This record gives sequence, C-alpha cells and structure tokens, in this order.
Amino acid sequence: MNPNHELAATWTYHNSTKHSLESIRRNRHFLDWDNKPLPFKIYSSLDPLQLPINVPPLETPTLSAIRGTTKSESEQIPDLATLTSLLYLSAGITKRRTYPGGEVYFRAAANTGALYHIDVYVVCGELPDLAAGVYHFGPHDFSLRCLRQGDYRRVLVQAGGDEQHVNQAPATLICISTYWRNAWKYQARTYRHCFWDAGTLLANFLAAAAALKTHTQVVTGFVDAAVNQLLDLDTDREVALALLPIGYAVSAHAGAVASVSPLNLATVPLSDHEVDYPAIRAMHAASSLQTDEEVRTWRDGVLQLSESSPTGKLFPLTPLGDAELPAAPLEQVIRHRGSTRRFAREPISFAQLSTLLVRSTQGIQADFLTPFGTTLTEIYLLVNAVEGIPSGAYVFHRSQHVLGLLREGSFRKEAGYLGLGQELPADASVNIYCLANLPSILERFGNRGYRAAQLEGAIIGGKCYLAAYAQQLGATGLTFFDDDVTEFFSPHATGKSVMFLTAIGKPAKQQR
Repeated sequence: MNPNHELAATWTYHNSTKHSLESIRRNRHFLDWDNKPLPFKIYSSLDPLQLPINVPPLETPTLSAIRGTTKSESEQIPDLATLTSLLYLSAGITKRRTYPGGEVYFRAAANTGALYHIDVYVVCGELPDLAAGVYHFGPHDFSLRCLRQGDYRRVLVQAGGDEQHVNQAPATLICISTYWRNAWKYQARTYRHCFWDAGTLLANFLAAAAALKTHTQVVTGFVDAAVNQLLDLDTDREVALALLPIGYAVSAHAGAVASVSPLNLATVPLSDHEVDYPAIRAMHAASSLQTDEEVRTWRDGVLQLSESSPTGKLFPLTPLGDAELPAAPLEQVIRHRGSTRRFAREPISFAQLSTLLVRSTQGIQADFLTPFGTTLTEIYLLVNAVEGIPSGAYVFHRSQHVLGLLREGSFRKEAGYLGLGQELPADASVNIYCLANLPSILERFGNRGYRAAQLEGAIIGGKCYLAAYAQQLGATGLTFFDDDVTEFFSPHATGKSVMFLTAIGKPAKQQR
C-alpha cells in the first residue's frame, strides 16, 4: 500500500502529540538556553546578492488585501522588486529588540516561540533583473544566495504533476522547515508547527500578492524527494512544505528535466548539538508523495464536506461596509504587527468581529481547496466580551455569515484552561478555533490531508492576525488542550480535531 494511505500513521502522530493536563505534568522537558538554535539558515560559502531596500511600500488597505485574489490571463513576469516585497512581507525582519540575553529579530509573520524555523527559496527562470537559478533568501542580511545557476523550473513542474500554476510560473517560492529550530522548545509537536508557522507566513504572502496584483497559488501536492533534492536539503532535518508559483507566462516550460546533483554546501551550525525526534520524520515520510502520477491522482479528487445547518439562536454578522473599513495599509500593518502579550478585559464591537471573520474566510487559493471557497475547517468561537452578542460558545456558518449560539454563559476561566492554562485566552475578547473533521479529510487526501488541514487553519489564523491589527486590535496564536477543546464545543464538535487557535482583543497598555 502507498504510505500516504496508511492512515494509522496520522492517528499515531496526532494522538501522541496531543496536549492534556496529564501530558504536561509528565513532560520533563526543559529549555537548554546554552543550546538554543540559531534562527537563521546561513550558507557560509555562498556570496550574497543584496536585495533592494528602496522598494515602494504597499499602500493597499489590509482588509482589502487579505480578502483579495488575483488571476491573470496575460503574461505577468515578476521583477526583483516584486520578489523583494513578497519575501520581506512574508519572511523578512521587521523589527529588532535588545534584551539582557541578547537581540531578538522579529519577522513579518507570527511564529511559534519566535523561533523562525521556516525558510524560503526561490526557483526562477530568467527574470528582468535576476538570472535564472535556485536561490535561498537570507533574512539576516536581506540577500539571496544562488545554489544552482540555470533554469530548474522544469524539476518543479514534474514534481508537481504538471500543476497548471507551477507550469506557467516565471518564478516559484518554496517554504521549508528546519525541525530543530522549533523542536528545541516544542519537541515532537513541531511537525504541527511546521504548517502553523508556514501558514501564518502564507497569510502574509497571499495578502502581499493580492496587493501587488500578482498571480499565485499555494501548491501542497508534489513529489517530496524531488523538491528536497533540488534544494539539497538534509531530509532528516529539513523538508519542503509548499510551493508558491508567482506570475504567469503564456508558454509552459519546455525541455527535459535538468540534472540535479548533490551540492553539499556548508551552513553555519544551528547549535552545539541537535536532538532528534523520530515521530516528526515518521509523520513526514508517511505523508509524502513519491511519483508525479501519485501527485496527479492526489490532486484530481474532490472533497465534499457539508456545512452544518444553522439551528438555535442565530446572530447574522454585521461587517463594516467598504466605505467604513479602516484604511490601514498592508505594509504598515505587517511592520507593526506582533503577538499581543497582554489583553485588556474590554469588549470589541460585533462589527469588528464580523469584519474580521468575513475578511479572513473568503477562501484560499490552494490546490487542495478547489473550487475556490472550499474549506477543510470549521470555525468555533469562545466569546468573552463582544458588544451586541452574549458571551458563550458559537459556531460560525460561513456560507450564511451567521454565528450560531451553542451555549450561553461566562467562560473566561474555561477559555484560560483550554489555552494551556494561560491568561491570554482568558483575557481576550474572543478565541477563534479552527477545527477539522480529520476522518473525512484523511479518507480523501490520505496522510497528506493532515498537512493540508493544519496549513489551512494557520492561514486563516494568520489572516485573523492581519484583520485584527488593521482594526487596531491585538491578536496572538496559542496552543491548547486538544481533546478538552473538542469536548467544550461538543456535541456539535464531536469527532473533530483542533488545528489552530487565535485570541483576539484589545491590547492592554504597558505600564512603565
């Protein structure tokens, strides 16, 4: 049997990495600060190609960008300025903070533990001001480094099973994760974080692409070994997660697939020693695709997930109209975005929540979400303080744009407990959970459906981040007690699994 269809692997990994009160008490893991990994991948033998720093800022309103989609039927060749904007606004360093223990470099997108284990590569043909090649983006010095000279796009076309957007893209970005940079703190649960942290990065990327009117798509179906080999990754430690084709060329890439030989390029060691978590590698191997024919078959099926019918007390959303929307530009919001560390126990308006939900859930351009608007996740809310609706547990009916009240009551204490006993979810105005019906998803997509569901939940969470900051609210992503969240929203959520949690509220003013 194909490993992708041996579904016991997903359940073994998922159940073994669940958080519970008992698992937290049993875990003796501690943070070895002397062995904390470097948050960058640095090629020590390659010369940097400095990216331009005077690219015009994106003035598109954030709430328009996160909702927008861009398609093109005419040739669209990205230049270096476009690539620079996409790289900076998704994976670049936006601010630096100095602490007694050293300096922390904060990136454009939220990342678990601020450990920044997601790297981005560029594979392109000849562009107006960039030679064809395979490049690594180094946020630490805002540069590209060329791993391979020449046009290797055909490798991606074949690995992607002739996926249309990859086939017609002048350039493709590739997101990868280096496990240890996150597992240092989060151990085997890091494989979930691969897609959480890639997802928040992709939320920024998709918004920036829409603001730039650049054609793109999230492609998760590809032959893993071929893409990893092209990037010369050590697959025991780092793997490709998603392809992001950029632009549109009328003609497909012709010719034979280029020969890909090992490079064995030196990189700066991440830390004194690395700890291996076999469960991560096992889950990745079980969800990998092995041939381009397998990729085509994986992509061709259609998943039909029926949305539950609204029942009980319903609250139709009241989003702001286009003329009322805050005009906060995307680049400004991304530059100032952070993960809120303390919420004031103050209500947000129902219009703010409605706007956030509508703008964050319009659909994602991805190969596993076809036709556009398809979703693998369902959104539940624990409302602590939203003007105009009672506190309680809700489910969001996307197609009808209504919230269905599941249970009314004050649940701040429960919100804090569900968020691993932290104060943030208890203090937040609302906690937004993305849940997925994994049995149905795995039946259609195999183990790779686990990657897809985690990724979609994180992209939605990343969009919620941007929508919150665009409305001068705060947001933070949090971990959770898996089964307790499902139980809290049951019987409606029975059989579903939590993919992502975002807390939203008004930031508390810092006291000096």
